[in-house]
Order: sequence, then C-alpha cells, then structure tokens
Amino acid sequence: MTLTVPAERLRQFIAEAFAAVGMPPTDARLVAELMAQADLYGADGHGVFRVPHYVRRIRAGGVNLKPNIRVAREKAGMALVDGDNGMGHLVMRFATRTAVERARASGVAWVGARMSNHAGPALLYARMAAAAGMCGLYFCVGNANHLAPWGGLELLLSTNPIAVAVPTLDEPMVVLDMATTVAAFGKIKTYAQAGKPMPEGWMIDRAGRPLTDAKRANEGLALPLGGMEAGYKGYGLALVLGLLAGCLNGAAMGRDVIDFNADDASVTNTGHAIVAIDPAAFGDPTEFRRRVDAVVHDLRSSARLPGVERITVPGERSSEKYSARSAAGVSIPPPLREALDKLAGELGIAALAA
Repeated sequence: MTLTVPAERLRQFIAEAFAAVGMPPTDARLVAELMAQADLYGADGHGVFRVPHYVRRIRAGGVNLKPNIRVAREKAGMALVDGDNGMGHLVMRFATRTAVERARASGVAWVGARMSNHAGPALLYARMAAAAGMCGLYFCVGNANHLAPWGGLELLLSTNPIAVAVPTLDEPMVVLDMATTVAAFGKIKTYAQAGKPMPEGWMIDRAGRPLTDAKRANEGLALPLGGMEAGYKGYGLALVLGLLAGCLNGAAMGRDVIDFNADDASVTNTGHAIVAIDPAAFGDPTEFRRRVDAVVHDLRSSARLPGVERITVPGERSSEKYSARSAAGVSIPPPLREALDKLAGELGIAALAA
C-alpha cells in the first residue's frame, strides 16, 4: 500500500539515516532538507529514493563525510570550489551561496565545482539562486554515462542536466529543469523499481531497437533530446555542458566519469557549475520581475489549440506540486517503502511510517 508521509517526517528520516552512518548532524539536516525539497517539487528520482544508494556509497568509503569545502581559485566574478569529495548537496549549497554573494558585488558570478558528488535535481540550485533575487543557471556532469555520441555506440556522455530559474513578482518562479536526454536517468530508475515499462523513445538497445524494459536500462543507450530524428541537438548540448562543468573545472568528463550506480568506493570527482546574475546590475529589479510576470501572463492567456485546456510555463507545475505535497505529504510507493524500511532496520532507526 502506498504510504503518504508528511514533509517534516521525510526530512527527519533522511537526516537520521545519514547521521546513523556518521554524517555530522548539521550536515545531515542540510542534505535532508534539499533531498526533501526534491520530493516536494516532484523530482521523485532524486529525493528519499536516493537514500539507500547514498548510504551504500558512504559505507563503502566513496564519500568524505567531513570535507573541507573551499574556494580553490578565484577572480572577480568567478570562483572554483573544491568539494573535497563531500556530499554533492553540501558542495553545491556552498557553491550557490558563493555565486550569489559574488554576483551582488560584480553583477554576475560563475562558480564551478570539482571533487563533488551527485547533488540531486538541477532545479534545487537554480531555484536557490532565484530565491536570493538572482537569475540562476546550473548544469553538471551526470554520475554515469548513458549517452553515446550521435551515431555511435560507446557510452561517453551522461544526461548532463541544466536548470534555469528566473525570479518573478506575483507569478510562480520560472524554472526550466531538463536532462539533455529524452528522459532523466533518475526517472528510469524509478520505473525500474516500480516494474513499469518505459515509453518507446526513451532508450534503444545496441541494435537500434526501442528498449522499454527499465530493468535492462544498463544494456541500452539513452536517446538524446530530439530522439531518433534530431538527437544531434541533445548530443551537442550534453557535450558542451559537460565540457564547461567537467573539463573547465578539472572534474571528470567522458571516459573519466565513474558509474556511481555500479562503483560505490571510487571518488567520482563530479563537476558542476552555477551562474548567478543580479538583475539589479541591469536596472530596477522590481521592474524586471514585473516584465517577467507580464510575459508569463501573455503566454498563459494566449490562444490555445483545440483540446488544450491550459498553457503553463516551466516551473509552474513543480510549484503546484510543492504546495500540494507540503500540505498533503509525499506518496511513497510500495517498492520504495520496502527498500526504506529495510534500510531503517539495518541502520537501527525508526521506519518512515513511525
């Protein structure tokens, strides 16, 4: 039976799980807050779903629980953060706060990160910048290669997601969050756990045929944005984002990427980038937000095709999910509940339903 869990209980469970494997309590609470936000926004493949995997990597020594997260290089308008192999959520929280602080002084700040780990959904950090009044741009190198170069068979690229968040005045924050593949691999993992078939067009096998069995995902290739017809666009986007988040930061890219699904002990050296842009550097920030609201209003109230009930803008549905789930709780499907209950027993903490 599906379990519905209040958001606060979700945060508590995640924090207790990480504290049980040695993460300092303050860090455990910070990571738990960000992971619970992922669930509240509807990024179900990046919230509590990831706890067993993260715990497994921590136990295997793949993550440093007491990192010295610091600025390793800096100039006006930029910084390079060394995450010291800490939890990616902590590294990117530090990097985003650094970008916002520097953008207030310089108008725009680009902060790269290396020696990090998986940090959850891209929207978290773009939204974090926008909540501070900035336009936020985040992208990273994914933690396993599932994408081949266009026309190829060798998995040399990841889903390399990107998110952009723009603050508004009265409308919901505009937030674009997408993988450079047709489907994010976190979504494919949730399909595998639930035993659901993937839609055609998400993946192909090595003969180029549709692959719909999510449990066989490691045998196939993720299709880039654009699919079989125009996938060269998604492939190109995955490549350039990886170059900027990986190669530019001295982080893993291409053949150097560690598949953190299969290897729990190796250091992944995950690369990220966050850009914060201060609207105040361009004019009145309130007027900027008012103009964004006007565009959103025009889009939403524009003429619709027959049968279309509603036009939305990026971020609108995730904001609605956040409100609904904050009030009603987060649904935990039976396979995930079983995995989390098993983990709770192993760690000696209260089950999620307690």
